[in-house]
Amino acid sequence: MLIAIFGENCTGKSTLANVLKQKLGAAVYTGKDYLRLARNEAEAQQRFRALLRESVSAPDSTIYIISEADHLDFLPAGCIRVLVTAPLDDIKSRFAARMNGVLPAAVASRLERSHGAFDRFPHHIEIRTGERHILEDCAHILALVDGRG
Repeated sequence: MLIAIFGENCTGKSTLANVLKQKLGAAVYTGKDYLRLARNEAEAQQRFRALLRESVSAPDSTIYIISEADHLDFLPAGCIRVLVTAPLDDIKSRFAARMNGVLPAAVASRLERSHGAFDRFPHHIEIRTGERHILEDCAHILALVDGRG
């Protein structure tokens, strides 16, 4: 089964993926990890798209973490789409922590402009970081996996 976890930076996608990885023994790909599959980007994308298509019906789980909207085009039919969101203030706080506690005004402005950009994309479940314990969020996703497997 292929599980796509997508959303803005600093919403908790990687944390969620790591818990799911432990529960499922899943392979995890992030962002442009696919570039390692070939010497040029076009061939790497082609190979990665094939890998994702095969993952949909595979007995083992694969997780693809996406923080760039154009990578949603890589997703084949049949995958489970998980949107991960967080309040803008939480995203800013987490981003600032990654930048040694200082969030430059230009970065804050970019985060404000892009907030909610993934909300319009189709998804099976939305995880709102901090609303439930992460194990409850994982249980909801695993129920989707069990329902499709």
